[in-house]
Amino acid sequence: MSFFLEKKNLGKRKMDIKEILSKGYLIDPKLIKNLELVEKVFDKLPKNTTFISQELVDQILEKIDIIEDYPVDILKNYESFMKKRSVEDFVAYFRNRYNSLSEILRGRSELQNSISIRRFLGKQDNEVSFVGIVINKRVSKNGNILVEVEDLTGIVMIIISKNKIELFQKAKDIVVDEVIGIKGGCSGNFVFCNEIFFPDIPISNEFKKCEDDVYAAFISDLHVGSKMFLPEPFKKFIRWINGDLGDKESTELASKIKYLFIVGDLIDGVGIYPEQDYELEIKDVNKQYEECAKYLGEIRKDIKMIACGGNHDALRLSEPQPKLDSVYAKDLYEIKNLQIVTNPSYINIHKKNGFPGFNVLMYHGYSYDYYIANVESIRLNGGYDRADLVMKFLLQKRHLAPSHSSTLYIPDIKEDSLIIKEIPDFFVSGHLHKMSVGNYRNITTLCSSCWQGKTIFQEKVGHHPEPGRVPLINLRTREVKVMKFCD
Repeated sequence: MSFFLEKKNLGKRKMDIKEILSKGYLIDPKLIKNLELVEKVFDKLPKNTTFISQELVDQILEKIDIIEDYPVDILKNYESFMKKRSVEDFVAYFRNRYNSLSEILRGRSELQNSISIRRFLGKQDNEVSFVGIVINKRVSKNGNILVEVEDLTGIVMIIISKNKIELFQKAKDIVVDEVIGIKGGCSGNFVFCNEIFFPDIPISNEFKKCEDDVYAAFISDLHVGSKMFLPEPFKKFIRWINGDLGDKESTELASKIKYLFIVGDLIDGVGIYPEQDYELEIKDVNKQYEECAKYLGEIRKDIKMIACGGNHDALRLSEPQPKLDSVYAKDLYEIKNLQIVTNPSYINIHKKNGFPGFNVLMYHGYSYDYYIANVESIRLNGGYDRADLVMKFLLQKRHLAPSHSSTLYIPDIKEDSLIIKEIPDFFVSGHLHKMSVGNYRNITTLCSSCWQGKTIFQEKVGHHPEPGRVPLINLRTREVKVMKFCD
């Protein structure tokens, strides 16, 4: 086993574990399973060292300046700004959404000749194509779907006939405030729809793989501070990822994990819902984060951790959510191998010479409840147990919360930060407390499990939490393996 270490102003040096053992050092048995750590610090061992312990290794790792072998690049973080919002801000926000998504739609060959609504409204035309934002949707007395659509020039009513079975089913998935493309025949103030287009992900989207046999792990919804938080399974997970639990095959797998994503709801929060106090073990937000940091701080230092907030964290509820507050969560900011990002955010991992790395779209998932309740194709095919259907739905819309009422949001006059502009390799989330893995047009969709037992609220609404599941993605093969830490 060998390791290449590169420090500022120094060349590369190849070290071999045999060199260390030949010096007569005694090594902590726990480190035998992760000898790369020992190799990293070998030339920094204090004089007269005879025993290399995990504690000593951690201390040295925090001090030495190593060029990262497993880079993490934050491509997009939400930049919050203080401003009193006005009606004009909301108008600019939706206009920006329309312009951004219509540009994607007009890139499709079927819509390249699209025109504005004003140019055909009130006329007779056998075929028109245009892009608009949905302002209303209903079912007529005859059972047809009526969709009212507007662009920057006018409003028109779209009629989708119940007799066009496939098109009618597709129209059922239309939600208000989303941007769609339409082709059909115009008659006065109506368009009889023949085709519907969503911004969607191109079929030709690349399926990336890297050459290294390394893994990324995904967790979310720790809910530290709740009486229902599951400390023992979480400690079991930490012991496993550190290589202190499991057989040889299992610990070898754990040693290959180089990235750990934590997708929101790190704590249970305070005042999140009525009478939450009765369900809290820790009733102080600062102490909840302090406790959370104790757990995450135990994870081995060569793993890059990336964490965003969720609706239970000490943040504004409206999205996009900024980074966790450094006042409340100061203990988390002291963890050297943990990066705090916004919700949502784009992260690039494992970029190397000749390989562009993987782009990860990270979103906690607060809007998911709305679509599970209001989109028939999701509600009738698994609902809360099928996060993959929700995530596929949002990828098709190219927006994390296309309907105004699906989440609280802050209107930004510059851009709609919930638009999925860049196509990710991985789309990861949490919130639903049940793990789900899918693939849509070469995008791996992954909803993490939780570390909290079933709450009274979840009992009432029929949730089926599945705590203690940790999905791992092999970046070389893109295969997903699930580790279970709860019975």
